[in-house]
Amino acid sequence: MCSIRVNAALKLLRSVPAMGGQSQIQNFSSPIRFLSISTSRRNIAPEERKDNQVPEVSESEKKLTALLEELNKQLSTEKEKSSELLDKYKRALADGENLRVRLTKQIEDAKQFGIQSFCKDLLEVADILATATDTVPKEEVTDKNPHLKSLYEGLTMTKASLDQVFKRHGLERVNPLNEKFNPNLHEALFQLENKTVEPNTVIEVSKIGYKLKERCIRPALVGVSKSS
Repeated sequence: MCSIRVNAALKLLRSVPAMGGQSQIQNFSSPIRFLSISTSRRNIAPEERKDNQVPEVSESEKKLTALLEELNKQLSTEKEKSSELLDKYKRALADGENLRVRLTKQIEDAKQFGIQSFCKDLLEVADILATATDTVPKEEVTDKNPHLKSLYEGLTMTKASLDQVFKRHGLERVNPLNEKFNPNLHEALFQLENKTVEPNTVIEVSKIGYKLKERCIRPALVGVSKSS
């Protein structure tokens, strides 16, 4: 097998002068040297091509690196903008919800307490009716005094009807006699020593108070006990 390859190489060498002259014959006088030179050229060629391509790959890598850095910067900027917009969106939602709750409460309060001023004006009428019925001597309300009896019954019915109207609209009387003093519903006019009750107990009511749906619109004027 080796002799066949050597003969083939000699034939190739004989044909070389026609293509390249005597200088090439001297260079390839030995088949083994010819093969080694050819092999070395084949081995060197890829290295030369590789050396020639290094700058191109390096330049491409630089461009890609610069592009990636730019994209990362843009991505970081967009993330910051997105986070800022999300925070503003959440704040806007919270403000909207707070506004909705506040407006809902104001509407409910307007529905419930819109008649507060009107009720306050009617309280004076209720006080006058209560005073009128209380000042009538009960022993005089008999058939012997039909006019006084009719007047008293009319005042009593008017007062009862007004109390029903008050109750229907959430207006309640506050009569705290013998109850603990409550500064949210009562207004103390004086204090008296009284050993029969505990201190800070309402022992006298000078004027009835009123509250509208648990909101005090007129405190009761009271006298309070104190310890000796």
